[in-house]
Amino acid sequence: MIHGPDWFIHRYDSLPSTMDIASRFAQFGARERTVVVSTEQTAGRGRGGRSWQAAAGSAVFTTLILRPPVAGHRLSTLPLIAGVAVAQAIERITGRTVLLKWPNDVWLDVDAGYAKVAGILVTTSLRGEIVDHALVGIGINVLGRAQDFPPGTTTIHAATGVAATPIEVLHGVLDRFAEAYAEFVAADGRPSLDAWLARATLLGQTVTIEEAGRSRTGTFVGVAEDGGLLIEELGHPIRKVVAGDLVRGPRRPSVPT
Repeated sequence: MIHGPDWFIHRYDSLPSTMDIASRFAQFGARERTVVVSTEQTAGRGRGGRSWQAAAGSAVFTTLILRPPVAGHRLSTLPLIAGVAVAQAIERITGRTVLLKWPNDVWLDVDAGYAKVAGILVTTSLRGEIVDHALVGIGINVLGRAQDFPPGTTTIHAATGVAATPIEVLHGVLDRFAEAYAEFVAADGRPSLDAWLARATLLGQTVTIEEAGRSRTGTFVGVAEDGGLLIEELGHPIRKVVAGDLVRGPRRPSVPT
């Protein structure tokens, strides 16, 4: 166990899933801003039950335990502010523009276009509308060759040439997330999403949202204050989408602020 500024960090050499261990800690009363991090993760998972694996020592595998004093229905922006924190940390380390794909993917530009470098998974435990805890799982590919990963994914080193260590990236994320989380709490779960929109890929383009075998196509025009995707379909008013996979694109946005 390591104490850092505002964070209480549990480090492991290998775990099946940092999310599973963090969930147990949270259920037994682990305090706010407890962090579980592992050098290796053998059964990591992302959104929709997808697997997330990388070689030992090559990636950030971590889960943050939070106990935000907000209503349960106001946790919906948490994946977006986590995405911004990850993007800002990578930008500071590499000097490169990072893109965000709704709701939880982090992308870097590569020779052939764009590729996913990180993903975020948020789960919550509620008692009615009272938040018991929220878990923010973060996986970031840091070292390794892009060809060793599935198509459409990359690493910080492969995409930028910067050979940071996973620990350096983790601490950068924790520094940025501490600020973003403080703003999230101060805003009662409704912080400004301008920094997310500045990095949003596909904004202004025709996109398709796929969920449970159904699809909806329209122009991606922004996000609502609760983080829902706003799309404008031909012949319909702007609609909000709260879940699903966003496909089509991407395009390069303006430089983030």
